[in-house]
Amino acid sequence: MHLVDSHAHLDFPSYADDLDAVLTRAMEADVRTILAVGIGDGPDTMHRAHDLAEKYAGSATAPHIVSSAGIHPQEADKATPHALHTLQTLAAKRLVVAVGEIGLDYYHADNPAIDVQQAAFLAQMEIALEVRKPILIHCRTSELATPEAKGRYGAADAQADLQRLIGQHFTPRGGTGVMHCFSGTAAEARTALDLGFYLSFAGNVTYNRFQSIREAAQLAPDDRILVETDAPFLAPQPFRGERNEPARTRTTAEFVANLRGVSVERLAEQTTVNFHRLFGIHP
Repeated sequence: MHLVDSHAHLDFPSYADDLDAVLTRAMEADVRTILAVGIGDGPDTMHRAHDLAEKYAGSATAPHIVSSAGIHPQEADKATPHALHTLQTLAAKRLVVAVGEIGLDYYHADNPAIDVQQAAFLAQMEIALEVRKPILIHCRTSELATPEAKGRYGAADAQADLQRLIGQHFTPRGGTGVMHCFSGTAAEARTALDLGFYLSFAGNVTYNRFQSIREAAQLAPDDRILVETDAPFLAPQPFRGERNEPARTRTTAEFVANLRGVSVERLAEQTTVNFHRLFGIHP
């Protein structure tokens, strides 16, 4: 059985001291491919995930690592022409298989203004279309935003804005991608699927409070579902509160398989095939 962790932040400081051991544990848990997400600490360091993919290329003791590159919506005010040019150069590299994570986030009051976030998002979708690669979408539900953020952003809804922009500027031109760590409603999941996107589920699907995520995990078609860790965040039960790592993709996959009434081996096969198809990877 081979699993894919479709979203992990391997370049974060959390792994600075023991990344080799983390990757060994991933192999032991049958996680044989990892998408290392390249947002870094901002645009100046979004190359770090690609550097890791190059470092571990051909390793017999680590999973196959591919990477992405992108400017996170919380860093949208740093999406300068220079940063976007750097992203375009990175995105064209062989081991960079996606642009992301990108999107919209009205969750915290100190995030950039809506127009700044949307401009950065549109610019990065253009880059993805130019290099013909999928995008990884970050979108926190505005419904759960802090009171301060609701006061600043008003009635604006990040999910609705994001899906509108994708529907207007990306899908009609052949773009596709992943709703990373899907955390919306069943209705929002159906809209994302209609836009041609894949749904990826992380450890929060195992948390009892998120019944809507479980509904989405049940309705996702076999050919449009992925699993991930979002490591070092969102460790699944019973590891909640600990540093997450790619090996725990297996725990989330077991949970999602049970929700869908299939074996974990079947889910692993489906999600691996889906990942390879979406990102053009030929094992």
